[in-house]
Amino acid sequence: MTDLAPHELRILVAVEEQQSFTAAAERLGTTQSAVSHAVRSCERKLGAVLFDRGRHGARPTEAGARAVAYARRILRLLAAMGPEVRGAGTPADAELTGPLRIAAFRSVAAHLLPPVLARLAARHPGLTPQVRIVREIGRGTAGEVADGRADLGLATLDAGGPPPVPGLVSARLFAESYALAHPQGHPAPRELPLVDWDENCGSYTRDWWRRQDWIPPRTVDVEDDTIAVSLVAQGLGMAIMPRTALLGAPAGLAVADLGPNPPSRFVGYVTTPELAGTAAVRALIRELRSAPLPTGLAAA
Repeated sequence: MTDLAPHELRILVAVEEQQSFTAAAERLGTTQSAVSHAVRSCERKLGAVLFDRGRHGARPTEAGARAVAYARRILRLLAAMGPEVRGAGTPADAELTGPLRIAAFRSVAAHLLPPVLARLAARHPGLTPQVRIVREIGRGTAGEVADGRADLGLATLDAGGPPPVPGLVSARLFAESYALAHPQGHPAPRELPLVDWDENCGSYTRDWWRRQDWIPPRTVDVEDDTIAVSLVAQGLGMAIMPRTALLGAPAGLAVADLGPNPPSRFVGYVTTPELAGTAAVRALIRELRSAPLPTGLAAA
């Protein structure tokens, strides 16, 4: 197999993102025929069909999705190569420049990232963090890293388990327990209807949840934890939520412990083995590890 050239990798990424050869050509400032030729060349070199072509445009096949993920990661390393080489031998606290792509789920992005990024900006004003909020469902933030859309992801991690997506490296930052959120002053909060949201129940809570005979079936199902918190504060039910989702809760909401052995989860970071050694990602990890934790959270 002949190696793919950087311009071919960029074309694969553009076609996947635009879902059209024509739109990809316009974005890259080239012709549709040049894009089509490059994709055929990539398919020949890789020995697989990468895109389904049709009236719907161009959709990546399973092989194509994997090829595009590799393409993004390789292009990111090529972009980092110059700064990394020029910075070889410089002190660890030398000023850094360039983009730093972060994927995070909402609650940790709201309550952990701001002070971390403030300190990072003070030390490295030339860095430009780009934060994307990703729902922690399925492959979640780890999938964004594996697919090359993020350099580092803040993710929920199973106790003692492997990274959420194979091939990544991960480390815990803190542990958080779950708590009962209910309307303030309610005499029997455990008897209220259950408000739940799609991201809530993972493998770290499933066994505990199954053992509880007092939890009713969900009555209200929402997509976002902030909506769940607001509904509970308005007296529409109770919710069982991780502590980060309850930080900065609105007036009218009370938080109670779930007993001596509540469910808990770990929150940490994931990145790729190759990006873990780059200066910008290392600087971000240092700030994450040294960040003071909000009240109610414990270092992992």
